[in-house]
Amino acid sequence: MPTIECVPNISEGRRLDVISGLAETLRAVPGLRVLDVQSDATHNRSVFTLAGTAAGLTAGIPKLFEGAIAAIDLRTHKGEHPRLGAVDVVPFIPIDGVTMPECVALARTIAAGVATRFGLPVYLYEDASSDPARKNLEDIRRGEFEGLAAKMAQPAWAPDFGPAAPHASAGASVIGARMPLIAYNINLATNRLDVAKKIAAAIRMSSGGLRFVKAMGIPLEDRGIVQVSMNLTNYEKTPMYRVFDLVKREAERYGVQVLESEIVGLVPSAALTQTAEYFLRLDGFSSGQILEKKLAE
Repeated sequence: MPTIECVPNISEGRRLDVISGLAETLRAVPGLRVLDVQSDATHNRSVFTLAGTAAGLTAGIPKLFEGAIAAIDLRTHKGEHPRLGAVDVVPFIPIDGVTMPECVALARTIAAGVATRFGLPVYLYEDASSDPARKNLEDIRRGEFEGLAAKMAQPAWAPDFGPAAPHASAGASVIGARMPLIAYNINLATNRLDVAKKIAAAIRMSSGGLRFVKAMGIPLEDRGIVQVSMNLTNYEKTPMYRVFDLVKREAERYGVQVLESEIVGLVPSAALTQTAEYFLRLDGFSSGQILEKKLAE
């Protein structure tokens, strides 16, 4: 069966009743599976990992918008993660038996539908966008919800679908199609936010760092530490182990140690295999040696 992955990010990571209610709504949709739900109170954000057919996603994603728009008011929302909308970003990712152009078509169809149904401005991004200036999520989201009205007043920032002004409580949403990415965070054993921000600047592509890394430094105030929060957009060309090593070396320049790292959502097994090969210095290792892979075959 053709399978598409979808990883919606919503601007709610604290009210578990809202998050679990949205997950249950999605689980009830035929042709759609909820593979994972991860919430972060500091970011005040939740990430749903879904897999399904085009029909299942076409039915399910509007239900997610319906529930999230009813429950989330960005006028009172606070969190460390940048956000533009109640349903902030919805990427479609080809997994099996599906092409990128098919995911682009799906993204555009769903974007048009939710914009009309909910009176919501929607921007297209990555492969779904035909505007080079509006392919990168961070460019679209710059200014966040609080600066959205002023941004949308500029002709260059008219949405792809929906009204030319923000939804009063739900802001705007970004919908697109892309290849798989890894949401990867590294926590530092310090409360020095300046260090996390300097490391993020050193490693991210936009500042001249690693080609397929997006990064920012944020505080985890409830733990008294800071985090380098990242998206790895091509783990084959910029593997996780290279990112970890560079963050570790940069941290040591400031006398800071890496405390731990974390993966948000799901991760391709190949990314972890790469990391194991590197750190264990495995010679001649192949994925065919993985027990579970052999059993699956």
